[in-house]
Amino acid sequence: MTTDTGAFDFERALPLAPDQLWHVLTDGTMRERWGAPSDEMVLTMTKSDLSVGGIERHVCGPKENPEFEVETRWYRLDAPADAVYTETLEFGGSAVATSLVTYRIAANESGSTLCVHVSVSSFSGPDAASEFKEGWEGGLQNLEALAKELASQ
Repeated sequence: MTTDTGAFDFERALPLAPDQLWHVLTDGTMRERWGAPSDEMVLTMTKSDLSVGGIERHVCGPKENPEFEVETRWYRLDAPADAVYTETLEFGGSAVATSLVTYRIAANESGSTLCVHVSVSSFSGPDAASEFKEGWEGGLQNLEALAKELASQ
């Protein structure tokens, strides 16, 4: 089987200052709040090391059976402007896909602009890239809602 690839970009204007948004994007507890793509899904951190070379681990999937394991490795942390990491998704002990994610944060008149670039290499077929994109779209919708909630506090 060949490795299938895909890439996509997102941009969101969020009502948080760059340092606040940085915290929401990189803190493991905050990522648990917005990272799952829907209310039926869950993302639970099991290890969090936010440092260059640091590794995080989480499980995700349906609330009743979060069957995917994810390892995140941080490569660049230039707070509050730029972060780069990889995530490898495993199912049943085998790698399904790996993604390279870049966050860019810039101040704007109402808070911050977040640009996210994701490149995916799938080891399980061509559908993984579109599934990653759907997951990111759901997670970013949750991020927008959380940012509005935090900004109103």
